[in-house]
Amino acid sequence: MRALLYDDTFPRLVRNWQNHPGKWISRLVFLLGPWVCLWMVEILNENDVFEDLAAWQVLMNIIFYYSAFIALRLILGRNRRAAATGTLLAFVFGLVNHYVLRFRGRILFPADITGWRTAANVADGFDYSIDVYITQAAILLTAYLFLLLFCIPQKRRSTVKLPFALLLWAVTGGYCYAFFCTGMLPALNIYTQQWVTQRNGFLLNFSIALRYSSVDKPEGYSEDAVLELMAAYPGSEGDPDAQPVNIIVIMNESFGDLTLFDTLRPSEDPTPFLHSLEENTVRGWMYSSVTGGGTATVEFEYLTGFTSLFQPPHTVAYQLYVEEGMPSLAALAGSQGYATTAFHPYKSSGWNRVLAYDYLDFDNQLYEEDVPNPHIIRSYISDRSDYDMIRRSTEETDGPLFFFNVTMQNHSGYAQGWNNLERHIQLPELQKSADRTAEQFFSLMKESDLALEELITYYSQQEEPTMVVFFGDHQPPLSNAFYEVLYGKKLSERTTQEVLQQYAVPFFIWTNYDIEARRDVVVSPNYLGALTAEMAGLPRTGYMDFLLDMYQTLPAITPVGFVTSEGQYLAKSELNEEQREWLNRYEILNYCGMVDLFEEARPMFCLD
Repeated sequence: MRALLYDDTFPRLVRNWQNHPGKWISRLVFLLGPWVCLWMVEILNENDVFEDLAAWQVLMNIIFYYSAFIALRLILGRNRRAAATGTLLAFVFGLVNHYVLRFRGRILFPADITGWRTAANVADGFDYSIDVYITQAAILLTAYLFLLLFCIPQKRRSTVKLPFALLLWAVTGGYCYAFFCTGMLPALNIYTQQWVTQRNGFLLNFSIALRYSSVDKPEGYSEDAVLELMAAYPGSEGDPDAQPVNIIVIMNESFGDLTLFDTLRPSEDPTPFLHSLEENTVRGWMYSSVTGGGTATVEFEYLTGFTSLFQPPHTVAYQLYVEEGMPSLAALAGSQGYATTAFHPYKSSGWNRVLAYDYLDFDNQLYEEDVPNPHIIRSYISDRSDYDMIRRSTEETDGPLFFFNVTMQNHSGYAQGWNNLERHIQLPELQKSADRTAEQFFSLMKESDLALEELITYYSQQEEPTMVVFFGDHQPPLSNAFYEVLYGKKLSERTTQEVLQQYAVPFFIWTNYDIEARRDVVVSPNYLGALTAEMAGLPRTGYMDFLLDMYQTLPAITPVGFVTSEGQYLAKSELNEEQREWLNRYEILNYCGMVDLFEEARPMFCLD
């Protein structure tokens, strides 16, 4: 082997280099191409390759670039042509991604490809001027193309020997198969970056999103199985006399009532008004699918009745699964003559909301720029200013209004300054030392409670029948040490019931007209939309009636556990046969409505 390597191969390579330097320079320039593409695309992605990406992220990105260059080389047969084509394609995709990032605040996702018609409809309203990122990337592209231009061109197509070509195709195909079709990514705990979406690098994050874009077909799924369930749940007529003029839904950011932990010892009740609600109020605990973050997941579950339990972990439906015509509570309300508005007093780019709300059939969208003279707490628009927008909307709307609001005031982190925020709440030293930011969170809860009191007081004095649905999206991202103090044990030692305690947030449905009051109601967000429709006298789809039926058996469904009608807190493996059957039927309908809504099944999910 030594003789073969040093006495034959190496000298032969040296002679080849000496006799054909142009060919070897061409090969080196070709091998440089994927690195140029990575650098160029990440400039357009507003990333610094050397600072913003970890080594493993650089590696996984560059593997895809080399795979693309190898495929082009095998197809086109010339280094220079393959390198030029690959680099130009990378620039084009990088440029498209850059404009998506500029216009929406997040990178290109696979769902954007299918939504190109919607994007084309509004394309004229955007600014396509050249900025510093485009300039830098264009300079890098031009420099590399000039480098290719000075390489000696191949006089004829150069064919890679068949065994080596097959090996290259096999390696490339094998890696793609492992990436897209196996459990490699979940095993490595690699998921899409869906908030600061650039952090995986463009090509890697796009590929990961593509990997998780499909939801697995459930056992027993077929069109016949869906139609059988559709026959059992034909839907229900509404009660027009019971329909309020205004249906106001408020999902309050990080609104957690941590007094459910008996060990919490605040200096005063952070939410006294919430705890005082009794008359014409249905209230209790909503077991969220997320804790500490993941607002858009809870939005999606409430508006559609679908659940993240059946989605790949750490994915967000707004980014990956929402498509035009998807069933939603907004579409249902709109079919009954309600004007439908979605309002979030922050950036429109977050979680792909502009496109998602459009697909979920909202007539109107409002964001931070639509709030006149907002009152700011810390660095976010306050709940008081947020609720002023709600009041203004109901005053200015002729006819019935469905208003869906996601607040911003209480968003983490809680180490911010105390701008316009009074230090209402103090904690015992042990709890305070476990998380020095916790007192700011509880003071925010006090401010939210005061704003909520003003809102309910206002509508209690209005003649128009009004329903207010209020719930937190998730508990705040306080430190594990703080929660361990509350639990009095390590988080790893908790029971299913104790784990779910960290997922519980308050909810209520209040009206300014007479309804039966109820307390201690348990629900999860996937059911709450159907309960809203039922209490508002809206007609219900068959899917909603299925949810209300299943609710009687499993009133709370989350990825971390279940609450049964008997008050048991169970892991999925502990469900009995009846409960598993309900879950399987739910998964079948969830898959159909979310992924495979064929024409015959549309009446099960939509009131057209």
